[in-house]
Amino acid sequence: MVEPLSDVPTLDTSQSDSMKWVSVLSTRPSLEAALAEVVDAAESILATPADLGFLFISLTFASEYPRLIPLLKERLAIPALIGCGGAGIIGTDKNGQPQEIEGLPALSLTLARLPKGTVRTFHLRADDLPDLDSSPSHWVDVVGVDPAEEPHFILLSDPFSSKVNDLIQGLDFAYPGSVKVGGLANGDSSNGSVLFHDYQIHREGTVGIALTGNLTIETIVAQGCRPIGPIFQITQGERNVLLGLQQQDQDGNWVGKPRPPLELLREVVQELNEDDRVLAQHSLFIGIARNGFQQNLDYGDFLIRNLLGVDPRVGAIAIGDRVRTGQRIQFHLRDAHTSEGDLETLLAGYERRHYSQPNAHGALMFTCLGRGEGLYGQPNFDSQLFRRYQTDVPLSGFFCNGEIGPIGGNTFLHGYTSVFAICRQR
Repeated sequence: MVEPLSDVPTLDTSQSDSMKWVSVLSTRPSLEAALAEVVDAAESILATPADLGFLFISLTFASEYPRLIPLLKERLAIPALIGCGGAGIIGTDKNGQPQEIEGLPALSLTLARLPKGTVRTFHLRADDLPDLDSSPSHWVDVVGVDPAEEPHFILLSDPFSSKVNDLIQGLDFAYPGSVKVGGLANGDSSNGSVLFHDYQIHREGTVGIALTGNLTIETIVAQGCRPIGPIFQITQGERNVLLGLQQQDQDGNWVGKPRPPLELLREVVQELNEDDRVLAQHSLFIGIARNGFQQNLDYGDFLIRNLLGVDPRVGAIAIGDRVRTGQRIQFHLRDAHTSEGDLETLLAGYERRHYSQPNAHGALMFTCLGRGEGLYGQPNFDSQLFRRYQTDVPLSGFFCNGEIGPIGGNTFLHGYTSVFAICRQR
């Protein structure tokens, strides 16, 4: 059931003077010591009561999750709090440097003071969600926030029980101008994933925060892929299976007859250099153009999806999304160099657009388990690159089983992606 509105806090911070975010990271192996370190440091730096908090805790503490809430209540009084467990934790160390702690004990706490804003937390189970053909008003009733307030959403979901794709589609439907960002929690085989919501532990569904008022959330979604070969149009498809493609030339004209997708893919791979042909054996993806009318497509205009398999008998390719006739696709490759260049391009573009404005106040990072040190061969790569362009912005987050973020005006669940949610005063 949906939690009664009286049980879900709404915090009005309209009397606050200025926005301030603080992020603190502890890598102590003792839960008590780690929690004491982050709470004491965060409250000392913030120096005023916090309106909002985010807590991310590593899976190495999984067996101690039930102890976390009582300990938290003893040390921290905050009206709105969400968080989750993760295989890797992102936070800001005592020297102000972002750190990505993978596979080791870590606890990251972010506290925020928000000016003239309203914070609303919620917990939604899969059974709470309206049908996708329901009216927007049904989604508004479930979330409890008026679209006229222009809310922005931060969502943390269990990967198995949340119906997260239905949720983000429904939120896009009911709140088309709102940002939705977040990630899927992860857990171990014995304890599962864990979500935190206002001093409660949940093992299913989604916890979230709706932010309204004198603030805005801006996003950077780095998918880390580069296009190869020409653009194709889908001439035949069924569910998530490509059955026919037609090539587009450099002038945007469709040439030749429709052909089996696998046949065309083999031609694309043959045109690659030797290194890229090797890369294509394990890091090949499909990009789907999000705008059906845009003429000049760049790599940032594609939604990247996994290539799931092929059927050599008919030349079909199965991908990790539904397809429809008329969509344009392009094959993509992913490697560390491409991932770095993609994120740096997006960060540099964001900096140019905001060059005359003060720094952002705080940021959250939701990154894939397939990135980090396993991709780059060195720690803290994405977070340090972020800091190079957004100096002194407190950063926290976790390594996800899937990342939530917008592409082309719609929200999607991604993989192999780093999503940054950057908070500013309006």
